Amino acid sequence: MTSRPEEPVVIDGGDKACVRLLLELRAHLAELAPGTLVHLLASDPAAPIDLPAWCHLTGHHYLGPVPEAPGTPAYALRVAADVRATRPDAPWHPVTRQN
Repeated sequence: MTSRPEEPVVIDGGDKACVRLLLELRAHLAELAPGTLVHLLASDPAAPIDLPAWCHLTGHHYLGPVPEAPGTPAYALRVAADVRATRPDAPWHPVTRQN
């Protein structure tokens, strides 16, 4: 018996800049089950730098560029179970406790 390849959830980030792209991505990922494979379409030239860094910050698993993606560049990631929260207005800053 052959296993079928996993179908990713595709999120189209279009040409959004980093901040807006990450805010929308965070909202989408919050609705997905841990372990879900995601392909993010993003034409922002900073995406290949920002996305791995943001995944490292939040705990999601960055899997790299999707080589067979036609057209808009695509990046694969897997939704983590133990996500580290980021500020609602600034997805690149972790939530810190107020003393």
